[in-house]
Amino acid sequence: MTDFAWISAALSSARPQALGALLRYFRDLDTAEEAFQEACLKALKHWPQNGPPRDPVAWLIFVGRNIALDQVRRQRRHEALPVEDSISDLEDAEADLAERLDSADYRDDVLRLLFICCHPDLPATQQIALALRIVCGLSVKQIARAFLVSESAMEQRITRAKARIADANVPFEAPGAVERAERLAAVAAMIYLLFNEGYSAGRDTAQARAPLCEEAIRLARLLLRLFPSEPEIMGLTALLLLQHSRAAARFDPAGEIVLLEDQDRSLWDRRLIAEGLALIDKAMRHRRTGPYQVQAAIAALHARAGRAEDTDWEQIELLYAALEHLQPSPVVTLNRAVAVAKTQGPAAALAMIEPLAARLSGYFYFFGVKGGLLLQLGRAAEARIAFDQAIALANTPAEAAHIRMHLDRLAREAAHEAAPAPAR
Repeated sequence: MTDFAWISAALSSARPQALGALLRYFRDLDTAEEAFQEACLKALKHWPQNGPPRDPVAWLIFVGRNIALDQVRRQRRHEALPVEDSISDLEDAEADLAERLDSADYRDDVLRLLFICCHPDLPATQQIALALRIVCGLSVKQIARAFLVSESAMEQRITRAKARIADANVPFEAPGAVERAERLAAVAAMIYLLFNEGYSAGRDTAQARAPLCEEAIRLARLLLRLFPSEPEIMGLTALLLLQHSRAAARFDPAGEIVLLEDQDRSLWDRRLIAEGLALIDKAMRHRRTGPYQVQAAIAALHARAGRAEDTDWEQIELLYAALEHLQPSPVVTLNRAVAVAKTQGPAAALAMIEPLAARLSGYFYFFGVKGGLLLQLGRAAEARIAFDQAIALANTPAEAAHIRMHLDRLAREAAHEAAPAPAR
């Protein structure tokens, strides 16, 4: 991985904790975000020359805080300044800061920031979009893709959300028990999407962005301590654990994607699997089924299968049908179609996804699944078109390489068919 790629991934991973701490210091969303961005620019300048700091989060908090204090100095020349020691030269203080900065100082800042972004004065879509932008640092394009809307529409949502928080003078402090309960669903959704941002990274950035998955799991566990009897939070935590348990098997040594059915299951983390299975079993006993529990139950069926051929695809298809009822979505239907292909064949699955074409016209996995189904049906020309559309929408080099593998196979088969028969 290049220096720039590593640094970019490290900054993304550090963002939740660093920005949460800066918000606690300055109690102003714009000030905290600007301070973090300026600290990132300094990191891009200094880290390639000096190497990464021992604690990137502490470094960014320290530098961002100093930058914001300098701005306060320029804006409020007549106010008393902090003591000089607190804004001394970073080169002398960073190592000491890494020693002194107790993780407890910002351990819960991220969760607090999530609850702030998920203020009930905001519509649910604005809550989650704002949290993804502020906490995760996702681009507007990335967030728009997650919501299947245009970039301009998403930009407007985020702008309105930030303005509404500023106008409402929202207090930047941990909400009470009632407020936490009211915002729980949005915060859970944010943690889920935070995990997905790390999980969807390609092999080149997966190791550096794994902390996003680990941070999401940490937050889910913390949320579960706040709501220990809430089955959906049990389901969410179980889902993240079960998905993350497969991390070591998802890419081969060359960086190519390894599909679930082809993964070396001995590489799966059995400790995470055991924890996830225990949680989903406990959640199901509450008999208050929700979307996270259903998704975790699907992941559990995969985890319990010792071999790919042991997978209970009929039960998985039924669970996806239940998820469609609880949370209707073209993406859920697409996933259900994958299970249908296993139980009823590719023709039935293709018929199921054809009506989704308009709504998923910008979705990489739609064309990847469609191309695979067409390939199974022997419709090579149509499969090639679908794969061409998929590769144009690939989000990572690994996704593009996986589709390229299918296209190369089709090209070889076409060349073989076109070759003249040997003379007799």
